[in-house]
Amino acid sequence: MPRHLLSLADVNADEVNRLFDIAADLKSKLAEGVRRPLLAGRVMAMIFEKPSLRTRVSFEAGMGQLGGSTLFLGPDAGFRKRESIEDFGRVLSEYVDAIVVRCYAHDTLATLARCASCPVINGLSDFSHPCQAMADLFTLRELRGKLAGSTLAWIGDCNNVARSLALGCGRTGMKMLVACPTQYRFSDDELVWIRRHADTLDIAFVDDPFEAVAQADAVYTDVWVSMGQEKERDERIAIFSPYQVNGRLMAAAPRHAVFMHCLPAHRGEEVTDEVIDGPNSVVVRQAGNRMHVQKAILAWLLGAADVVR
Repeated sequence: MPRHLLSLADVNADEVNRLFDIAADLKSKLAEGVRRPLLAGRVMAMIFEKPSLRTRVSFEAGMGQLGGSTLFLGPDAGFRKRESIEDFGRVLSEYVDAIVVRCYAHDTLATLARCASCPVINGLSDFSHPCQAMADLFTLRELRGKLAGSTLAWIGDCNNVARSLALGCGRTGMKMLVACPTQYRFSDDELVWIRRHADTLDIAFVDDPFEAVAQADAVYTDVWVSMGQEKERDERIAIFSPYQVNGRLMAAAPRHAVFMHCLPAHRGEEVTDEVIDGPNSVVVRQAGNRMHVQKAILAWLLGAADVVR
């Protein structure tokens, strides 16, 4: 059976560190102009139900740098329209070596993975965004040298990115402080699931974002209104407005604390221009590292990582 990456529950702590090492090596070699064709002749299919800049381009560029090719399947492929997900997955697996899916319902992704005979990678679902979280933590490792003992302050809605980062923090020995309105925190069931897969996670919830950032090494936020939540826009903006990451909030964090965002950002809502464009912002570096980490994931899942130091 193939290995899949649907969430960070699919990789253990040692594997996370190994993927970071592979990503660091591939990134270093690329900077030297070295592009080893580790996946020459391999084909990756991409199925997207949601619009994308970073996920699509970083995967396609990364696969090309590894010597492979990509098929982007648009609406004409009929995913979830012309035939069952099971039939679609079984047939597509006959043609390609890996499948990247960006979808709404996580169950869609899980169903495809159950029937696919090649690795399935979550490019985003409503439940999880593992590639984003991996790139975020890789970025912090680059900046700090190590992750264990560091603190990540999450400000805002406990969404798919927050859920993935919680698992990632548990895998890497980081503490996570969450400042969020009570009704938008992880549910009890979600916390049970997170702790089942990351039982050493040190996580705490507070109401006051200033309390959350006071000891933070990284301050992270995301949009208050995600794709599919547009009908809740006015309500969410009213509720989350005290959680905006602005200059005053960042001033309450240690001077070395970096600002992080998975992008795209709704400037003037969850974050102000002075912060996202400020000297402590690493949002572009995060976005760039999506490609390097995803190259590592592809090489690892397709059995080509053993040749990377």
